[in-house]
Formats: sequence, C-alpha cells, structure tokens
Amino acid sequence: MMTRDAWLAILAPTIVGVLLVGGWEAAVVGLGINPFILPPPTAIVRALGTDFDLLASSLGITLAVTLSAFVLAAVLGGLLAILFVSARWVELALLPYAVVLQVTPVIAIAPLLIIWVKEPFTAMLILAWIVAFFPVVSNATLGLRSTDHNLLNLFQLYGATRWQQLWLLRIPNALPYYLAGLKVSGGLSLIGAVVAEFVAGSGGIGSGLAYRILEAGYRLQIPRMFAALFLISAAGIVIYLLLGAISHLMLRRWHESAVRLEN
Repeated sequence: MMTRDAWLAILAPTIVGVLLVGGWEAAVVGLGINPFILPPPTAIVRALGTDFDLLASSLGITLAVTLSAFVLAAVLGGLLAILFVSARWVELALLPYAVVLQVTPVIAIAPLLIIWVKEPFTAMLILAWIVAFFPVVSNATLGLRSTDHNLLNLFQLYGATRWQQLWLLRIPNALPYYLAGLKVSGGLSLIGAVVAEFVAGSGGIGSGLAYRILEAGYRLQIPRMFAALFLISAAGIVIYLLLGAISHLMLRRWHESAVRLEN
C-alpha cells in the first residue's frame, strides 16, 4: 500500500504540470500568440498524433544511440575505476586524459568525428559515450577508495587476497556511488546523442529526434518541433526513473539512503 509521501510525490508534480499546461494554453489563446512563435499544447498533441509514426521511428534511433552509449559508459567506466584503484600508476597516467575529454565541449569535436568516422551511428555513439562515461568513472573510483580502512585491515588480517578484498568489500561499498554515477550518466547519454544528431543532421545524415527538430524548424512546422522536444524530455525522465528504481531495488535492503526512503 502506498504511503502518504508516495502519493504526494505523484500528485504534487502532476498538479503543477496540469496548471502549467493549462496556463500555457490560456496564455497562447488569450494573448493571441502566433503558433509559429509558440504553439498551444493542443497543437503539439495534434502533431504528436499526426506525425507519431515518423517521430516514433526517430525516437527509436535516438534511444538506440543513447542506450548503446550508456551501456558502454557503464561497463568501461566501472572497469576503468577498478583499474585505477588496483594500479595507482594507471590512474596517474589516464585520469588527466579522462578529464580532458570531460571538459572539452563535445559540440566542438563533433564535426571532426563525423568526418573521421564514416559510419554515422558509430560517430554518434562515440560522442554520446564521451559525454556519459566520466560520471561513472569518477563516482565508482570514489566509492572504491571510500572503503573503511578498518574493514580492509580485518580482511588482510584474515589473509584475504586483493581479489577477495575487491570483490567482497570494495565493490559492494562502491555500489551506491556507482549507481549514482549511472543515474547522471543516463541523462548525459541522451544529451550526447541529441548533440551528435544535431551535428550529423546538419550535414544531412541521420534521422533521430534532433534531426526532426532541425527539419521542422526549416519547414516552420513548429508544433512538430515541440512534439519532438517533448519526446526527448519524456525519454530522459523515463531513463532517470528507471535507473532510480533499479538503484532503489539494489540498495533497499542494506544501504541507508534506500532504507530511509522506505521508513
């Protein structure tokens, strides 16, 4: 049975959303705003219905890039964090380059990658991965290094090998940090995919939702543009909620952050 806080978490944003959409519709109609500048929500809903097949296929392409980049970031980021903790010299050698990739605006290197990598999907996957992998690496590394030294000493006292210390102590301790990094990485994967599609779409390549936004802008199909933007936002919300649910299920029986939510 749902608690009062759970109902409040659902009802509060729903009521705010209804009020915002209703105010938006009333403002556009009441002030006579040109739909080419700001379409009313009803026009966006009609565009979603009319162009659903086109937008749904484009959403599938965007999600394919997003999920591929996310899985790659989750796997490689976790493995790289373990490597950093296991060999200090590896961290000293590679971490500066990971930081360089993180702070370099992806929009600046996107045109080059589109040119260098002939296959559009692969180029967009690389760009989305560059955006998404650093939160996983940094959070997982922090979690692995935050293991209680008293517990490490206890493991060493009982003769545990480095592999046993890693698998039985460090990795479970780092799991909440890793999952927090994944929640950030999920949204960044979508952002990276959209940015990559904008660059690819500007060259006539690809047909993801970002390309549909460009196409709708050129054709002054503003309701379709907003419909595509709505689908991108909805996809980001769903990704965040799914990762949050997975994190809660994995931590609810033992970690304080999840246990307190249930109490």
